[in-house]
Amino acid sequence: MNYAEALDYIHGTLKFGVKLGLENITALLSLMGDPHKSLKFIHVAGTNGKGSTVAFISSILMESGYKTGIYTSPYLERFTERIKIGIEEISDTDVARITYFVKEKVDELIRNGGNHPTEFEIVTAVAFQYFFENNCDVVVLEVGLGGRFDSTNVIDCPLAAVITTISYDHMNILGDTLEKIAYEKAGIIKENTDVVLYPQSDEALKVFEEVCNDKNSRLNKILVSDFDILESSIWGSTFFHKKYGRFEIHIPGEHQAVNAVTALEAVNILKEKGFDRICETAVDRGLKKAVWPGRLEVVCKDPVFLIDGAHNREGALTLAKNLKEYFPGKRIIIIVGVLKDKDYKAIIEPLVPIASEFIAVKPQSNRGMEAQELAIILRSYCNEVSVSDRIEDAIRYSMKKVSKSGIICAYGSLYYIGEVRKFFNV
Repeated sequence: MNYAEALDYIHGTLKFGVKLGLENITALLSLMGDPHKSLKFIHVAGTNGKGSTVAFISSILMESGYKTGIYTSPYLERFTERIKIGIEEISDTDVARITYFVKEKVDELIRNGGNHPTEFEIVTAVAFQYFFENNCDVVVLEVGLGGRFDSTNVIDCPLAAVITTISYDHMNILGDTLEKIAYEKAGIIKENTDVVLYPQSDEALKVFEEVCNDKNSRLNKILVSDFDILESSIWGSTFFHKKYGRFEIHIPGEHQAVNAVTALEAVNILKEKGFDRICETAVDRGLKKAVWPGRLEVVCKDPVFLIDGAHNREGALTLAKNLKEYFPGKRIIIIVGVLKDKDYKAIIEPLVPIASEFIAVKPQSNRGMEAQELAIILRSYCNEVSVSDRIEDAIRYSMKKVSKSGIICAYGSLYYIGEVRKFFNV
């Protein structure tokens, strides 16, 4: 099996859909020798901010000299982005070799009467095997969907369970209230877990407090009163924490300072558990060096062209807030593509007040909404709406149309944001 054949096999399992539950992944990993049981994890769940928080935590651990495995999803440009040790992505050769090994175990599982694993279960198994073979000191593990029945939740009690912001997304699977969604995310909390919790709504907070109480787990709540954002721009933020001091980050957006504080609390727990190489210098450097592509990222400076992976209401509200704050009074052209199974009105409406023009595109996914269909919806909000059949055409059109002082922002789905990055060769 070569790399292309490995990806064909992995993506070919999309037909098995999303099946939440731990039976399949448990059986598959057992046949593989349970590689995950030899690893230590920081488990990160939440609606938004998971990736950025993973980036901050892993960057600090790398600066501290720890061999750090990183598992995230989805990817922007390359499948190998999802599985890394430090800044190095898994090699094509290792993807092919380990996928072949996992496929052999999948075939054995099916012969024994088991169900065929989903794509995410197979990728998770590949990641665990890779981290095990490389003897990682710690793995920063991002939940794929939800928490309670997500494949990553096959792990035993993590060093820390980190939960970022909770809002409405995947409601057909996770539930239609914040309480139901929070309960699914809280599923990563096991007995005697150290939990780090991003500031939450009262409804969500109550759920997390109850679960922690039931599980005898220690809840570490991030309080906005504990830190001040000193300055913020499209290039990052500086904040001061009463306990930890002054820090600088280069992932833009004031909300990223809260994610950074969440990461600080998580690594402090690790320090208490014997990760004594974590020092003030490593923390400072780690936060400064952390990057997370596709989130309010400037991919071109002339004209200013931003990309953002906002794909739900909270993400869109945050994007709109940041654009208004960083580019007051500017003409803003918005390129948008959404998935048809998302709450697309909730994604569009927050950007309507600041958009001078919308350009509709279709994400390269079988779940992508057709650009013409999206344009009809956009025209109910805005008079200036155009359609591009190809994403690169939308980019070129917007760059011709924007004024010298104007701004372009592409958002709505991570499924096409990677294509925009490729266009600019970021």
